[in-house]
Amino acid sequence: MIKRIEPTSIFQYDENIRLKNPILAGIDEAGRGPLAGPVVAAAVILPSGLVIRGLRDSKQTSENERNRFFWEITSSALNIGVGIVTADIIDKINILNSTKHAMAAAVRDLKLKPDILMIDAVNLPDVGIEQESIIKGESISSSIAAASIVAKVVRDDIMFDYHEKYPAYEFRQHKGYCTKKHVELLRLHGPCPIHRRSFKVPDTSLSLK
Repeated sequence: MIKRIEPTSIFQYDENIRLKNPILAGIDEAGRGPLAGPVVAAAVILPSGLVIRGLRDSKQTSENERNRFFWEITSSALNIGVGIVTADIIDKINILNSTKHAMAAAVRDLKLKPDILMIDAVNLPDVGIEQESIIKGESISSSIAAASIVAKVVRDDIMFDYHEKYPAYEFRQHKGYCTKKHVELLRLHGPCPIHRRSFKVPDTSLSLK
């Protein structure tokens, strides 16, 4: 069941959950919408009492802020897991299933077993751990917000590497998202191996197949 919860302090919300479930893992993803590259999920277990000033959803932060948060999260977290599903798998099983696979892989990557999973708007079957799925969870839970930062920074780093491999597409700038520049480059060069062939380019007749 997916919950709608009115926002409160994202740190206090997690502290309340820890009263019954001390080891709490927040889970979020980056990369559901792009035309190219993987979907990346992160699972983050923060220590009780930790407050990272200004922590919020990665989509509301600048690159410099994300990098600062990433350093604070990775240096303070009790454990972090990451899961990655590549474009070819996304084409085979669709983006929703790929997101769930990436999230489940992030949980498996953890060295600590969580008492509960706090997940941004997704239910994960067959993980064998209690979970809460929360709409806009990154604005409710500090652990989910931290996971959104980790997932975004990891995915951006992957896209920077792809930029070096496929410089004609300028992945460093748009990270595979459907920007005007990306569409122009797709028209010029056609898709490369990391483009999602099952996706459509919105408002255009351009095919990635």
